[in-house]
Amino acid sequence: MKRGSAPRAQFTVSRILDMAPGLVATAAAVGLSMAVTSVLPTVSPLVVAVALGGLLANVGGLRPAFGTGLAFAGRPVLRFGIVLLGLQLAVGEVIGLGAAGMAVVVITVVATFAATVLLGRALGVSRDLTILVASGFSICGAAAVAAAHGVTKSDEDDVALAVALVTIYGTVAMIALPLLGVPLTLRADQHGAWVGAGVHEVAQVVVAGSAVGGVALAVAVVVKLSRVVLLAPLVVGLGLVERRRTKHDEMTARPPLVPLFVLGFLAAVALRSTGIVSEGVLDVAGFLQKLALTAAMFALGTGVRLAAMWGTGQRALLLGAASTLVAAGVALVAVLALF
Repeated sequence: MKRGSAPRAQFTVSRILDMAPGLVATAAAVGLSMAVTSVLPTVSPLVVAVALGGLLANVGGLRPAFGTGLAFAGRPVLRFGIVLLGLQLAVGEVIGLGAAGMAVVVITVVATFAATVLLGRALGVSRDLTILVASGFSICGAAAVAAAHGVTKSDEDDVALAVALVTIYGTVAMIALPLLGVPLTLRADQHGAWVGAGVHEVAQVVVAGSAVGGVALAVAVVVKLSRVVLLAPLVVGLGLVERRRTKHDEMTARPPLVPLFVLGFLAAVALRSTGIVSEGVLDVAGFLQKLALTAAMFALGTGVRLAAMWGTGQRALLLGAASTLVAAGVALVAVLALF
């Protein structure tokens, strides 16, 4: 046995013991979040989890012993969840949209992200919060917020506020877009494409598409998942921007050119696209992905300080409203022009 091997094993055991309190608290929060979602299916467990984390932190329930476990849930577990998210996507489904469908997706995502960044500057919202809101509203809600947080220097307060905005305005869009299809005389496929491009969270799209029914639901889900595909180039782009903003003499602080979890996400997409992964495995992976992202959101939520969020609340609400209108408006115009 080499010298130093025993201490290394001892350190590993010690590390696990250090993480245990935080991981137990995280597991309890995940279980409660899932229970709430089972009663209220329109409420994402990610949203419940970040709220529970914020509540724990702000009522004085957060203990120093939780720190190591929460740090593990907030980074490695988060990235594992994003990798598993790639298994929801098959390239063939995206190609099946055709040129018109992909054009709607790309136009909506690019326009929403760019407009949100410009509006954030105009409203005086911080750069980090603006980037998180732009990512969440243009791509896939809370998961995109978490992915953007992984390559930027945003703090937990910004993450919690961005997730809250996604929930509020995604819910509004989830209710409004199905109701507006009839007065706008949209065909079923047009209505589904609009819902998929204009509603923020995947779960919200499923609910809104179900309200329309038939062909609209299938189209809405495929369009939405096509938006999720753009998560990888978005995160890579944000990582490049962050590298340029970081001084060259701070090489250790600079984010990687392409984060490993993005490569894992792309590998998961490629694996799903081969068709060799069974439905049973996909179901398990989908469940694990939801657990991982819910755990990560609870961990991030424990870093929230309501007093720090209060000053930016009104401007952030305006930004969320404007971003939602841009997403829905651009998506509608693109659908009417191209479908």
